[in-house]
Amino acid sequence: MNWKNKLAGLAGKYKHAWVFLYIFLYMPWFLLLERHVTTRYHVIQTWVDEQIPFIEYFIVPYLLWFVFIIAAFLYFFFTDVPGFYKMARFMFTGMTIFLIISTIFPNGQDLRPVVFERDNIFVDLVRALYRADTCTNVFPSLHVFNSLSVCIAVYNSSELRKHRAVCTGAYVLAALIILATVFLKQHSILDVLGAFFMAYVLYQFVYVTEKRRLPHYVKQKRPLLQNK
Repeated sequence: MNWKNKLAGLAGKYKHAWVFLYIFLYMPWFLLLERHVTTRYHVIQTWVDEQIPFIEYFIVPYLLWFVFIIAAFLYFFFTDVPGFYKMARFMFTGMTIFLIISTIFPNGQDLRPVVFERDNIFVDLVRALYRADTCTNVFPSLHVFNSLSVCIAVYNSSELRKHRAVCTGAYVLAALIILATVFLKQHSILDVLGAFFMAYVLYQFVYVTEKRRLPHYVKQKRPLLQNK
């Protein structure tokens, strides 16, 4: 009976885990797009993208994106449930918008190099990335958007703001990840700008609107000073 009570206690304590059910909506939809959007798509790239060099070393922060997102979710899941809900609402809304855009406006880019100038372990990792990930369904960049989601969650966490090194580390890593998307030819500048725009709009709804409802954001009327 004791173990049943423990399970019930854990279920009550971590009932917000239901949020992760979103993966069962996102993954089938995304994989369907990856399978069907292969040749006929709108090319999203500019002349600026063609001037950006390919730098294979950016594969390191690009792959660290997965650790970055998982670590953020675990932190907020176990320590800050309201922050967890806000970050999940922000991120999953953006991911759903991305799916809708990719469905009604199939998109991709043709920036990836066909021949690599160097041959090293970083290039091998890029080759593996290219094989695993198609060059379609790129707008807006989820690598960029989700990195911004974590930065926004960190910035709005009163507890994390006490730890300057953690905040700085998160912002620097996010910046490197964003740079990696263009230097690895995974995304166009337009994909990056689209992610920033989507993050800005959603920030107004998820974070700013809620802040305005808090008592300390309400302007209190000050009593008028009376002349004696």
